[in-house]
Amino acid sequence: MQQRIQISGFILTLGLSLVPVDAHANIYGYIDEQGAAHFATEKIDARYQLFMRGQQFNAADSTATGPAKPELLRYLSKHPNLKKFEPLLKVASNEFSIELPLLKAIMAAESGFDPGAVSPRGAIGLMQVMPATAERYGLQGDKNKTIEQKLADPEINIRLGARYLRDLHRMFPNQQELVLASYNAGEGAVQQYRNKIPPYPETRNYVQLVTQIYQLYQDRPASRKVEATIFAGSGYNAKRIYLTIPGRRNLLASAAVPTE
Repeated sequence: MQQRIQISGFILTLGLSLVPVDAHANIYGYIDEQGAAHFATEKIDARYQLFMRGQQFNAADSTATGPAKPELLRYLSKHPNLKKFEPLLKVASNEFSIELPLLKAIMAAESGFDPGAVSPRGAIGLMQVMPATAERYGLQGDKNKTIEQKLADPEINIRLGARYLRDLHRMFPNQQELVLASYNAGEGAVQQYRNKIPPYPETRNYVQLVTQIYQLYQDRPASRKVEATIFAGSGYNAKRIYLTIPGRRNLLASAAVPTE
């Protein structure tokens, strides 16, 4: 949240700041030898195959995006931590009037569903909340727990992330791209660029990635039918998810992703 991190290198071209952001760019992915899923907003190397094509994502079209797609879809749709924390997401969604698919998409992009994820700049947990942002909303450390320890609590973390998103929606009504850009770079950066997405490689890629994953999580009867076919009768033990956002540094993730 606000101050982001780099997972893979990215060279910003001179013309980037002059080109409008396509919030519906393609997403690529692959499964590595250890069974971890990797997603990115560009084809970083030959391992990455097309997973989602702009706004044309169709869960029924598994051949158009390569043989890895059903497994990649499984990671985003059926990760055990998504199910585990969905009740907290629903409560926050109702309390702060934030769409549940949007909360899920941001959690996926921010932490890969890892509650122990910490960024090099100190963003914490599932929604990658900065301690300074938490303090702004009244969270304080005490003799029992520091503010960082409290932010590691999934319930507190999700609630603060949703509350911040509500305020960003009020600041930029009906402009979800600016809400996402603000969540990544800070609302000050968006305002500095006259209420446009800042010309930061990471922020532009972040908006694209979250927008696409948000579409995946939106309720689609066809998608549900296909997912039921993909996942029926199959055991699933999710490994780690890595979402590569060019311009962002690695999360210092916890040693393991809880699977229960």
